[in-house]
Amino acid sequence: MCHVSDDVEGARLLAALQSLRRGVDATAYPLQLTDADHARRERGELLAQLDDYILPRASALDAPLLAVVGGSTGAGKSTLVNSLVGQAITKSGVLRPTTRASTLIHNPVDAKWFTGTRVLPGLARLTGAEPEGGDPGTLRLVAGDVPQGLALLDAPDIDSVVSANRDLARQLLSAADLWIFVTTAMRYADAVPWKLLQQAIERGTSVAVVLDRVPLDAMEEVRADFATMLMEQGLGQSPVFAIAESELGPDGLLPGVEVARINGWLASLAADQHARSIVIRRTLQGALDSLDGRASELETALRQQDSARDELRKVATDGYVAALAGVADGMQDGTLLRGEVLARWQEFVGTGEVFRQLEAGVSRLRDRISSALRARTRQPADDLGAALQTGVAALLQAHGETATISVARQWRHTPGGAELAAAHPELSSVSADFAADTEKLVRAWQDDVLAMVRDEAGGKRTTARFLAFGVNGISVLLMLVVFSATAGLTGAEVGIAGGSAILAQRLLEAVFGDQAVRTLASKARTRLLTRTEELYDAQRTRFDDVLTESTGSGSSADQLRAAIDEVWSAQGRTTQRRSAR
Repeated sequence: MCHVSDDVEGARLLAALQSLRRGVDATAYPLQLTDADHARRERGELLAQLDDYILPRASALDAPLLAVVGGSTGAGKSTLVNSLVGQAITKSGVLRPTTRASTLIHNPVDAKWFTGTRVLPGLARLTGAEPEGGDPGTLRLVAGDVPQGLALLDAPDIDSVVSANRDLARQLLSAADLWIFVTTAMRYADAVPWKLLQQAIERGTSVAVVLDRVPLDAMEEVRADFATMLMEQGLGQSPVFAIAESELGPDGLLPGVEVARINGWLASLAADQHARSIVIRRTLQGALDSLDGRASELETALRQQDSARDELRKVATDGYVAALAGVADGMQDGTLLRGEVLARWQEFVGTGEVFRQLEAGVSRLRDRISSALRARTRQPADDLGAALQTGVAALLQAHGETATISVARQWRHTPGGAELAAAHPELSSVSADFAADTEKLVRAWQDDVLAMVRDEAGGKRTTARFLAFGVNGISVLLMLVVFSATAGLTGAEVGIAGGSAILAQRLLEAVFGDQAVRTLASKARTRLLTRTEELYDAQRTRFDDVLTESTGSGSSADQLRAAIDEVWSAQGRTTQRRSAR
């Protein structure tokens, strides 16, 4: 076992402990995972011990030894403390809980060590008479008849019916150099105190035990049984003091003879600097030894939080990637070439005549169609463009809405996501402006296609074939080619849609040539998918924003691990310790 070295007050260890404290403080466990509540409690307890004990003690080994008197309800803690100092300083009685706040009794010479915030900085200082009721958030300081170099702290019940008292008791015990555990002959086998004793053992806290109210005729039997239990729990070396069941004096104190042994032991501990140093260093070293395991639990919980957050982001990303893939499929499966689009297409080309020509052959198709369309008005092209616009917008909206609903549903079944989804019901539907943004996108894409046609036409704009269709007509034909597959259609629709696509492509080839048409169609398709991806990214970002807002940006698991390792390194240890755990 590595011991706290003489240079424990050195800058490196203190800096490492302070860095660890900042790292622990910056950790957050916002996602409601299975271990999140435990991690939050552990974080709070570790911060409290760093603030209340480890940092102040590591910076001042020569400060008075702090002995915290703790135990179960009705064990006689306050009576014992009053008896040890020879006056009624803390309240005792039959009403429970008696001790609500904490009282620290110190030698007048040692006042400087406790009036500031060196230890228990989160508790406000009080002096004078004990206030009625008491406040768990206060620390009452009393100068009393205790040896110089020693202070006694009367803690609330560890099993108090008041949760604030229980929390404070555990906090105070974690701040102790020495825990004086008080129990009774009737209750020494209770589970709650033994659980806390086990925690003290794990954290290396020095422990002394007071067995109170022991019947004289059962003294040997009770002490022997209790000693066996202490041995089994790893506390066989802890001092044990037994107090016989006896009447309290008029002043409410135990007979002097009953507390003489405890007083003598405390006095010798306070007077012997070496003995006091051994207790202090053993407890501090135990606390330092416990840091790795406790902080490692927080590190593990952080990694679980990171994994859960990454999985929730992945769910959102995958949902909208699937939506984009659905749009890509919808652009090629021919489903857009139905209903209104087909009707407007028929108006545009005069379907019956054109298909009779297609059945006869396409040898002179280009010239015949150009001649047939030259006299047509611009209105059918506009109608076809509007039908395509409506169809494309419906396609994008449908997949966007499906993705949003799917992601929200999957979040509700993904660890950490259910609470976020419940707290943000707006995520279950697309944003209010989604439909308008979709229509705006399609219009912008149609403008892109118009620009492509103008750029490709160049000097061809005055040719008869170009004039036969005009920029709008050719642009509509190009849009039609973008959606020119037949998968998903059945029966007569296949023939009509397939023929429409082939005809549109032949018409465009008559103007630009086949290679140019393929290039234009590919560019138009890519541009639509790019714009759609941007549209869906805006919807996905709503989920990302909720994650970012909810989870923040505290310490990472790697940063916490580095801080833990630095504390060990500052003590001359290596990270190989992990293999021994």
